[in-house]
Amino acid sequence: MEFGLIGEKLCHSFSPEIHRALGNDRYELKELSPDALPAFLAEKAFRGINVTIPYKETVLPFLDEIDSAARAIGAVNTVVNRGGRLVGYNTDFAGMTALFRHAGIDPAGKKVLIAGSGGTSKTAAAVARHLGAAAVYRVSRTGVDGLLTYEEAKRRHGDGAIWINATPCGMFPRAGISPVSPADYPALTGVIDPVYNPLSTRLVLEARERGVPAEGGLYMLVAQAAKAAELFSGAPLPPDTAERVWRSLLKQKENAVLVGMPGSGKSTLGALLARRLNRPFFDADEVLTQKAGRTPAQIIREKGEAAFRDLEEEVLRELSAETGCVIATGGGAVLRRENVLNLKGNGKIIFLDRSPDALPTTPSRPLSDDREKLLALYETRLPLYRAAADATVPCVQDVEENLKRIMEKWNV
Repeated sequence: MEFGLIGEKLCHSFSPEIHRALGNDRYELKELSPDALPAFLAEKAFRGINVTIPYKETVLPFLDEIDSAARAIGAVNTVVNRGGRLVGYNTDFAGMTALFRHAGIDPAGKKVLIAGSGGTSKTAAAVARHLGAAAVYRVSRTGVDGLLTYEEAKRRHGDGAIWINATPCGMFPRAGISPVSPADYPALTGVIDPVYNPLSTRLVLEARERGVPAEGGLYMLVAQAAKAAELFSGAPLPPDTAERVWRSLLKQKENAVLVGMPGSGKSTLGALLARRLNRPFFDADEVLTQKAGRTPAQIIREKGEAAFRDLEEEVLRELSAETGCVIATGGGAVLRRENVLNLKGNGKIIFLDRSPDALPTTPSRPLSDDREKLLALYETRLPLYRAAADATVPCVQDVEENLKRIMEKWNV
């Protein structure tokens, strides 16, 4: 391996794509068990590597030289082989600093709380202090080594202004969980979460629900990769490189999620949009039908709406883990907050707003099989669609015009 990333579990890493965008198509992934790490480092058969969980501290004794900033932090995420001497750096520092600025979150003069006790936690503490934080407290489940427990943090520092997640909590495949609840910190003014898969963790989404600026880790990943690429090559990159690569990668990974009333055209327009974008397409109701062996209408008639909604939630959770696809949801997907949060984890939600006068009634949709039911359903769900949507597309009868409008919202 000439260039690459080492770690214990890497199957969902975006790093090769980022380094290809940065001009390095020789970047690989190499999963290593703890037992295999010493031999790999001793062999020195690489020019430059990035290091991720759980080896950012483990690699330190194997290095011939450690950059002063990395030594002060106590963690390394980039190793360069300079003529047989392994030199360690911490580009996470530059990446997280860039993430703070990109998110518009300023820790200067504020109390910062950091979830986690590992290398990323140490980097986060160094960045917060560098940016002028008034106080920095690291938090872990056990509270060992002088750290606070989560209960102590909530009890003694409920006035914390900024939370940084430096744990894998909320990372795929354990998305949908959070190390802390933003509701417990009424003075919160910002949340930073280096996790990038999903693109927005539950912590980030719950903070945004409360109007708190929050951002996931994709920009940090790109910014630290750009710094590592400069160390690998010994040459600087253009100043706008990280922003350009981030925008491209975000649009590539983000799902287009269509919500709206039954009959609003989600399935038809979703399939057309997927073809136009050259992406996989998933119709949530079709996936559910295949999974259950029953259509939504059959499940509702046989087992009731609650049973159908439970199964729908399970299907949407699975689909939400996908990236770079188009998802057409069932009309009632927005009825459960959990569905909306799951879909927003990797997706941009687009509400197809068709006038109720133009919506069809059909026996295959038992919740809207007559005009009176449909109008009542529309009045109930309209505020939910609007609240969930990142963008709204007023739909007309012309399919091509609707597709054009969706594409315009998608490209914003």
